[in-house]
Amino acid sequence: MKIKSKGITIVIPIYNEEEGIARLLPAFEDYINSSKFEVTILLVNDGSTDNSLNEIKKAAAYNEHVGFISFEKNAGLSAAIRAGFEKSATKWVGYIDADLQTDPMDFLRLEAMIPNYDLVTGRRTGRKDSAVKKMSSTFANWFRDSMLHDGVHDSGCPLKIVRRSVALDMPFFKGMHRFFPALTLIQGKKVIEIPVKHFPRVTGKSKFNVWNRFLSPLQDTLALRWMMKRQSTYTISENSIKSYKAAIHE
Repeated sequence: MKIKSKGITIVIPIYNEEEGIARLLPAFEDYINSSKFEVTILLVNDGSTDNSLNEIKKAAAYNEHVGFISFEKNAGLSAAIRAGFEKSATKWVGYIDADLQTDPMDFLRLEAMIPNYDLVTGRRTGRKDSAVKKMSSTFANWFRDSMLHDGVHDSGCPLKIVRRSVALDMPFFKGMHRFFPALTLIQGKKVIEIPVKHFPRVTGKSKFNVWNRFLSPLQDTLALRWMMKRQSTYTISENSIKSYKAAIHE
């Protein structure tokens, strides 16, 4: 599949979601028909051990706007998102989880903000997660904002649109998907958070555990705080390289 350069690519990481893949494309029909962009869906198989890859291949075979990439083995959510962004050819890229606990139609709300922002991220309202998951997420978000001051209430919301060049300039590390707002602000770019709907999980199993949603993010937050404290910037006042501006201009 050839990804069109004009439009937006929505990256959907998939790990053992065979039951829900058949729901994905019908759920995107209204958004694709309503979007002002040419929408490409890029499914990223993160080394699934069930029948997800076969279901992904079926979806791509019967839909011209759907493509896929597949990992040899499980590499994690951040790696799947990053690989999808790298393989995209559009100026804008989006991300949503395969469990459809967020609504693809809310991408329209995010689209409306991108003329003035480099990252538009959702904030889940009325979350339909377990009490433990909500409590750990609330604490993690409070701790992250206290350390990083990114001004975002729900950094891990799985509904985002970001300028691809900005996303690819972010340092890549396991767990980076939780820090998109801070990693955007470090670049001097603009971020906004807007409310989006949230729904209960219908198929598949949550990948939540204490380590990947609580302890590990706290360690990552401290590491990113150190990075921000050590950040150094410079401004070039003059240069003799004729192609300099052209080389850095998007």
